Amino acid sequence: MKNLFSTLLFIAVVSVTQAQIVKPVSWSFGVKKTSATEAVVMFKATIDNGWHIYSQHVKDGGPVKTSFTFKSSPDYTLIGSTTESKSITRREEAFHMDVSFFENKVIFQQKIRIKKRQMTVNGTLEYMTCNDHQCLPPEDIDFSVAVK
Repeated sequence: MKNLFSTLLFIAVVSVTQAQIVKPVSWSFGVKKTSATEAVVMFKATIDNGWHIYSQHVKDGGPVKTSFTFKSSPDYTLIGSTTESKSITRREEAFHMDVSFFENKVIFQQKIRIKKRQMTVNGTLEYMTCNDHQCLPPEDIDFSVAVK
């Protein structure tokens, strides 16, 4: 009986622990060469139903905006700033302001000038995700995209 109780307690603790891990956003990365000297690095976020992530263009005092930091390299240079899909903008009472965000999926793109035939673009992206009831802490994701 004692072993049965211990087993049931263990299963309950594991179930509760696993239920608390929430990952409503998954990221994928890719690159598309547009010429021999230029390419576009793409960052796709697939967002679970009911959740959203924020635009790169959120005013101070609001949620953590999505941002990209590219590791410096002699192999490439950035062309312009990172672009994003069309966002939804509405007032969020939690922040007492209008904010721009994405639901379901979003694609961010960064043009680069290629200085080496084969190389890798490395960096980190930061984002925050919320639903109508809660916001998760901001998360940093390291990325590495091979350009061939």
